[in-house]
Order: sequence, then C-alpha cells, then structure tokens
Amino acid sequence: MNVWPSAAMTDAAHLIDAPLGQPGSGRVRYGAAMGLWRAGLISAEVLEVYRVTSAHDHRDPLSVLRERGLPAPPSHKEPPMLALYAAARDYLLTLDHPGAAEVRAGLPAVPGPARNVTPRANVVVDRWLNPTLQALSVTHPVLAGAIGDASGVLDWVTYDAYSRDEIGEGFATGHAFASLMGGDAPYAADDFDLGLFLIAPGTLYRDHRHAAPELYAPLTGPHGWRFGVGRPLMIKPAHAPVWNPPHQPHLTKVGQLPFLALFVWTKDVNEAAQVLPADDWSALEAMTLV
Repeated sequence: MNVWPSAAMTDAAHLIDAPLGQPGSGRVRYGAAMGLWRAGLISAEVLEVYRVTSAHDHRDPLSVLRERGLPAPPSHKEPPMLALYAAARDYLLTLDHPGAAEVRAGLPAVPGPARNVTPRANVVVDRWLNPTLQALSVTHPVLAGAIGDASGVLDWVTYDAYSRDEIGEGFATGHAFASLMGGDAPYAADDFDLGLFLIAPGTLYRDHRHAAPELYAPLTGPHGWRFGVGRPLMIKPAHAPVWNPPHQPHLTKVGQLPFLALFVWTKDVNEAAQVLPADDWSALEAMTLV
C-alpha cells in the first residue's frame, strides 16, 4: 500500500521535501513538482529534473539542480543549519561508545537561536565533500542531504595551528572542518564542540593527543587508526565510533574514500593538541589502504 498522500490532496511545497530513500519518495517528489509547475512556481526545466530523478528514491534532485544551475523549488524545510543539527544529533544518539553519556549531555533536543557566521569557501570541501555525500546517501540519506544543504553556509577552516614540519604537508593542505555547535559556531555551547571533519583520500593525520575527550563518528570508511605511537593500524569501517579519552594518542590513515566524520569534544576544547613524533610516518603516508 502506498503510504504517501496524494500531491493533489496535500500542500505540494511540503511533499517536494519527501525524505530521500523512502520507497516511492521519488514519485512523490515528482508529483509535488508537477503541482508546483502547474501553479507557475517552477520552470519546465526544474520539473524535468524531478521527472528524471523520480525513478531513484535515493537520488537527490537538489544536487542535480545545483549541477545544472537551476533554482530549488519552494519548500517548508527547516533552515539548513537547524536541519543539520537535528540530523547530526539523531545520528550521534544511536552510537554506543564509552563517552556516550558525555556526548548526549551536550546535545539539547532544541539548540538555542542560531548565530550568523560568515561562510568560507574551501578547496578541500569543493573537491571532496560530494563524493562522501554520495556514499553516505546510500545508507543515511537524511543526514547526507542535511550536510549537503548546510555545507554552503558553514565556516570551513583548514587548521593552521600545527607546525607543517610536525603535522606534514599532506594533512596541512588536505583537510577542513566546520563547527556547528561551540564557542564561535552557529549554535553556542560552553566548553563543547560539535562539527564536521573532512580529509582527502590517502592522507595521514599523524599521531597526536589533546586534553579534550573526543568522539569521532566516521561517516565513510574503511580507514586506519592507531592509539599509540608505533602500534599497528586497526582498520575500521564507516559508522564505527572512535572515542578518545583525554590525552590518548591517536592517528588516522584515510582510505580510498575521503574521510568525513562528525566530531565532538566534550570539554577542554581550548587546550592545544600536541603532535607525537614517530619514525614510521613516511611509510604510512606512502601506504594505500585497500
């Protein structure tokens, strides 16, 4: 039985946002687009995108519209930043790890009012975010869509506080992060940080440690990890959370897909990280994970 209401009976501007991945949602979005076209609210070119994507429930018509330089139709979606926070929180609350209670305590069901941030373009994001979202959309279409919708209004930063001699040129130029909740983030938080972290394929994030307890929630994988200088790599798949207690050494070797993760620091967020020298970095940087 079709659980979706008819576009003729319900506001088409609501149904145009039918969740990706739901059985039949592609046809619902196309039916809603037909209603908007008949009302003169979208062009025939926009309607055609919804027709083409209607056979693929996981395919995001908004990404196709962006590729073709076409405007998005009117909708009743939440603001992109709020939708991203809700999707990220929903995802994080499903994860089982030693710091789950600490993470949960810092994630209110409804954040405070959003503050204005100045978006910054970032070459790493421009090059590598879309491939990660395409992979993520297969299993987590709502989260992938929320990240894609909000990516253009986030302040993406390539961290430059590490010495390049210590952290390596590959990581120094091959990563970006954006805070969603924290000191200077869109949503305020006291000594807490939630955001997105993106690293280019094959990159080594060398051994380091910091005072902040940290959750990595990798949305892509597999990637390599170790938790002590000189230890062997452990290969972990996407969606396997990594909890780093305070001052625990950790290293990440990115696999063939870009690394995209949600990260959470639950306290001591202003304490600087320290790189921990190791004699096998060159070999790890040359390694290709299969």
